[in-house]
Amino acid sequence: MPEPIVRYEVTDTVARISLNRPPVNALSLELIRAVVTAFRQAADDRTARAVVLSSTIARRFSAGLDLDILLGKPGEEIRKFLQELYINLYDAQYNLGKPSIAAVSGAARGGGMTMAVSCDVVLAAESATFGYPEIDVGVLPAIHFAHLPRIIGRHRAFELLFTGRTFDAREACDLGIVTRVVADADLDAAAMAMAATFAAKSETVLRMGRAAFMRQIDLDYRRSIANAVEDFVNVAVTDAAQEGLCAFVEKRQPNWVK
Repeated sequence: MPEPIVRYEVTDTVARISLNRPPVNALSLELIRAVVTAFRQAADDRTARAVVLSSTIARRFSAGLDLDILLGKPGEEIRKFLQELYINLYDAQYNLGKPSIAAVSGAARGGGMTMAVSCDVVLAAESATFGYPEIDVGVLPAIHFAHLPRIIGRHRAFELLFTGRTFDAREACDLGIVTRVVADADLDAAAMAMAATFAAKSETVLRMGRAAFMRQIDLDYRRSIANAVEDFVNVAVTDAAQEGLCAFVEKRQPNWVK
């Protein structure tokens, strides 16, 4: 029987959702749907009081989108995927009703960043690295236009999104993208300890308080997500984007269309 691409288990009132698509947890439509299903399962699971999102693959959180989703695909097919990644994932998190913690080890890129920052708290191992490389392959990090300026401010967000550079866990923490950095060997224990701290609070107060918190930060955000879907699709179907994606797959420099 094949391994599930997303594992779900509950340990001591903490639901653990683990990405399990080797080698790099590239985000396919199947994987995103499995993650959304797992968050919905956690929302309904009365034995779970908090949620930890992590990876089963050493030093790999998620490399971002599986490029097969974009190469030569019509806009409607790309739009369907983005609605799962942007809208359905956000809705699943919004309606979770309990705190969520991302435990990031190794590389988190593009859509992998979307997965991590969708959580309420982001813990990073010292080895973790982050980045928004979409611009280098000719597509837009569109969802990050919606949330990154809200987290770190317009000017810092613009620099990261339009250079595509990689940055480490300490810088991510200094910027406010990451909540806390811990030693690699301590990441799992730190995530479980924080989840246990949340789980020890009043379930009713935590659920109602989180709902109130989410309503406050939700103002105009849903409209921004919808815009991000259309912005991404509009660019992804251009000749320039397809050239950038092909160049990445073929390990060559892109010949940008003027």
